[in-house]
Amino acid sequence: MRPDVPAAAFVPAAPAIPVATVAALGLTQIIGYGTLYYSFSILAPGMAADLGLSVEQVFGVFSASLFVGGLSASFIGRWMDRFGAAMIMTFGSLLSALALLMCAWSPSIAVFAASIVLLEVASGMVQYQAAFAALVESRPRAAARSITYLTLIAGFASTIFWPIAASLGEHFTWREIYVAYAALNLAVCLPLHCWIMRNRKAQAATSTHEDRAAVVGALPAEARRRGMRLVSLAFALEGFALSAMLTHMVPMLGTIGFGTAAVVIASLFGPAQVLSRLINMAFGKSLSPPALATLSAGLIVAAVVVLGLSGTWLPGAAAFAICLGLGSGINSIAQGSLPLWLFGSVGYGAITGRMAATRLAAGATAPFVFSVLMERFGIDVALTANALLGAVGVAAFVAVAALARPVGEQAARKGG
Repeated sequence: MRPDVPAAAFVPAAPAIPVATVAALGLTQIIGYGTLYYSFSILAPGMAADLGLSVEQVFGVFSASLFVGGLSASFIGRWMDRFGAAMIMTFGSLLSALALLMCAWSPSIAVFAASIVLLEVASGMVQYQAAFAALVESRPRAAARSITYLTLIAGFASTIFWPIAASLGEHFTWREIYVAYAALNLAVCLPLHCWIMRNRKAQAATSTHEDRAAVVGALPAEARRRGMRLVSLAFALEGFALSAMLTHMVPMLGTIGFGTAAVVIASLFGPAQVLSRLINMAFGKSLSPPALATLSAGLIVAAVVVLGLSGTWLPGAAAFAICLGLGSGINSIAQGSLPLWLFGSVGYGAITGRMAATRLAAGATAPFVFSVLMERFGIDVALTANALLGAVGVAAFVAVAALARPVGEQAARKGG
């Protein structure tokens, strides 16, 4: 295989995906995102009241923890390349449970803050970054399709856990809920990640040579640095816009005037994620990963604009949640498929780790910054600022597409 020819040119047929691994990871992603991320915004008011903090300060702690988690992403990526993603996910499940228990026990603000930071580090070891790397390790040439199927399953995380957190919050304290979440990570995620780790050798023995063959990236060596910068910038800006919306979605909709209907409206987000992935599976084969990423960023910006213009109009709020879900669903696929398409499967963990570090570090400021903007300047100003940043992200993805197109065409001519 010549390194100057795109990987797609060498794939004779769609390789088989590791179905059992994808299903197991789908369940652990639902639990991982539900317990470690989506529930926080609903439980935050209870945390603030219990600890004697303002909600704004609680989100400040959360933003700081996201920043530290982002800084750790590059190290975690290198560990995955060295020790295997499944092993990192196994230890990550244990660390997630310990961090949740530590947070539930925390007798002081300092211990609470340290627990939340530890929780975000653990998140990087068990969520999409690690799951995508595990799929790339298992069968590189089937990874793009496997990622699509995985995100299809995991798209239900918010739909399941937002109502669960809201319902549990009516009967239990946030500390008791976190203890239950810790048990869920120990009883379900830890054994499944351990099974994936042990099953890796068996999968390697039954897969074909074509399945195990490395994927070659579309970018040549001289274009990789520029491509890395553009993709990292684009994902960082998109991550900021999306993080601000997801963290504040339920309380923001409540503040706008939707009251108890806010949870119902927000629950449209999850099915929309799944719908976008179904549409991509059925009709998205002709879209390149850069085009897919650009579409994702555009949908997220459109969602913010719709909410800002619709005010208390219920159909507008529903359109916002659906549009945001569509963009987020495609974004999750792009996070896994675009780096694989551009840079290949060799060193995939380290490459996505560096990208995740930039994206998470930028997105870490979103919950706090957006909270401050809402509190001091109002929701309209906060939404406008978020839409503008997202629009810059769209432009960055367009630049990525412009860089990749001539490189890919040139390589194809050489291969012909």
